[in-house]
Amino acid sequence: MKKSRFQMPDTFIIIFFVVLLATLLTYVIQPGVYETKEVTFTQNGEEQTKTVLDPDSFTLAEEKISVGIFEPYGGVGFLNYVFEGLVSGSKWGSAVGVVAFILIIGGAFGIIMKTRAVEEGILSVIARTKGRESLIIPILFILFSLGGAVFGMGEEAIAFAMILIPIIIALGYDSITGIMITYVATQIGFATSWMNPFSVAIAQGIAGVPVLSGFGFRFTMWAVFTLVGIIYTWMYAKSIRKDPTRSIAYDTDDYFRKDFKESDIKARFSLGHGLVIGTVALGIVWIIWGVVKHAYYIPEIATQFFTIGLVSGIIGVIFKLNNMRVNDLAEGFKQGAKDLLPAALIVGMAKGIVLILGGDDPASPSILNTILYGAGNMIDGLPTALSAWFMYVFQSVFNFFVVSGSGQAALTMPLMAPLADFVGVTRQVAVLAFQLGDGFTNMIVPTSAALMGVLGAARLDWAKWFKFQIKFQLLLFTLASVFIITAVLINFS
Repeated sequence: MKKSRFQMPDTFIIIFFVVLLATLLTYVIQPGVYETKEVTFTQNGEEQTKTVLDPDSFTLAEEKISVGIFEPYGGVGFLNYVFEGLVSGSKWGSAVGVVAFILIIGGAFGIIMKTRAVEEGILSVIARTKGRESLIIPILFILFSLGGAVFGMGEEAIAFAMILIPIIIALGYDSITGIMITYVATQIGFATSWMNPFSVAIAQGIAGVPVLSGFGFRFTMWAVFTLVGIIYTWMYAKSIRKDPTRSIAYDTDDYFRKDFKESDIKARFSLGHGLVIGTVALGIVWIIWGVVKHAYYIPEIATQFFTIGLVSGIIGVIFKLNNMRVNDLAEGFKQGAKDLLPAALIVGMAKGIVLILGGDDPASPSILNTILYGAGNMIDGLPTALSAWFMYVFQSVFNFFVVSGSGQAALTMPLMAPLADFVGVTRQVAVLAFQLGDGFTNMIVPTSAALMGVLGAARLDWAKWFKFQIKFQLLLFTLASVFIITAVLINFS
């Protein structure tokens, strides 16, 4: 059989051409700027303050950005996008904080994998779940969906994917199934949440809607989307288990399958392996406690995972797991970080796209501000249900550039909330359009740091993931459109 000459471009190549397009846009679109103001709202009994744009203050900048080929002295030129993207931001977010987060998590799990505790644990799981493997899919999907809905789980899924994807593959499924029940499940929960503190709560506060209101409609929506996700994943996983070669990830999954050859199928789970697994389990409880109780974020979680890896490595040396010596801690860390380096680089490159367009600060001239203003004018004057639907479409597209839920809320909700009043849509519907648009496209845009980290953990190229995910995205888009229109018809408020 003759192979097709077409080869799907690598993610690095795709981003390069998107940067090129963004550079060309700076020559044809006039950058705009907004004035900003402080808004306050009550969340969990505490007063919160957020800096947002003033929707009536938009003005065009006097000069175009006109990005050059190369800019010296820390400027942003077309060829500067990799470095400037990688060093942008702070330790609290994209890109430099997320890059460090991904590398540290990769290193920590490199140490854990060096002990072989995960592999031995997987073999024990396989032996004890004979005939009941399919139960793993709905149970984990619901748990991860709840994680996204309750505390905005996103980047944390990278670590869980590292643990669970090898298990899922060993059970006869593929890495795509593993990504669906971990990261995709979190984003379904994130998008349909009734209480997510990082998106819906902030958006409601900015829009002047009672924070955490609309519970009934949103909880029903969460249940429906989670059920759809479970059924879709279960049907796909069932077909892959019948014939693993049908998976587009079959070749890359061999990285994990080689640890579970027939000659190695017998588990040799020892006390030392159990202590490592226990350390990981207690560490995850520690992380969840920190996120829920103390709002731990990237710096704290990265250090927590480093601690988990370090303790696991010390246990490995003491119990001589996999013949470990002290230097193997360093080797494991380096190998783990190396494995996730491509994902970390993509995070920086993707941030470079936003920098080329002028950044995402509403108070600084940028192409994104002009796009935001133009979208608002385009929606004005449309029928009510169509206006709400276009709000959803716009939020989905805008999420490519600003993946952060709280960041997108601060940029778009001050404009969409008063626009909703003008076109006859309730502000609650405007918030709904925001959260659905923000959450679902997180599963497919290469600018999502969490997605790229999970794909890195799965050794799966973004182009292959896109090929699989696009059908599911169309299903989610159709169902979300139905919920948006239904919300308009029932005057959801």
